[in-house]
Amino acid sequence: MGPEDFEKVLKQAKPLAKQVCLHLMGEPLAHPNFVKMMEICEENNVPVQITTNGVVIANRKEILLKSKVLRQINFSIQSYKDNFPNRDFYTYLRPILDFSRELNEVSPETYVNYRLWNLGRNEQIMEENEEVFQILERFYDIEVNRRTQVESIKSKRIWNRVYLHFDTHFDWPSWDLPNQGEIGRCHALKSHIGIHADGTVVPCCLDKECQIPLGNAFEQDLAGILKSDRAIAMRKGFDNNKRVEEFCKHCTYINRFQKS
Repeated sequence: MGPEDFEKVLKQAKPLAKQVCLHLMGEPLAHPNFVKMMEICEENNVPVQITTNGVVIANRKEILLKSKVLRQINFSIQSYKDNFPNRDFYTYLRPILDFSRELNEVSPETYVNYRLWNLGRNEQIMEENEEVFQILERFYDIEVNRRTQVESIKSKRIWNRVYLHFDTHFDWPSWDLPNQGEIGRCHALKSHIGIHADGTVVPCCLDKECQIPLGNAFEQDLAGILKSDRAIAMRKGFDNNKRVEEFCKHCTYINRFQKS
């Protein structure tokens, strides 16, 4: 998505959303027009949340530190070991920690989350998380409580507005996953939607392959897309604890929203 299309979509989204999240697959900090897009958000006074693996944070920290619209940045630190299992973890994490401290100095109201969305996978994951805890303890001179109960508390504050954010590992929705049945509610089309690089509007951030295209924000009015029969049917379905779309029946992430 180029800057012109981005601004067109942003202006449509502004009256509909409290903030925009620059992340739907891909790595936002590696986008060739990332700096320009942040400038567009600032020109339009639209609050921004970013989710990143943080690998190139040192190259982008200048624009982020001076941004007046950055409200939250999430570092998916659990992804590094998955993608670079043989690289030194401290070398990766230290620039993220340095950036977090600098951000707090210039923008203490901005939230930083270190995501560990890998709980429940295997013992090796617990060892990898322990390495994270020890690095954080040394850097921030704190003690991290290892106890986690993601059903009730997902975040642990470790320093000012810097948090550890926990969740269980999840599988991306896929036709290859077993049919989960009709019962289920979701935050799709309520707390958020997704807009892909080609302008395709999807109901949620997990629809990474555009399996439920609702329209195209480059060609149609975004507000109108969200009032389409298909979008309305999905929202009503979730209100009644029902998955209307067939693809939603192959999503296991939705199961965590069920009341026990």
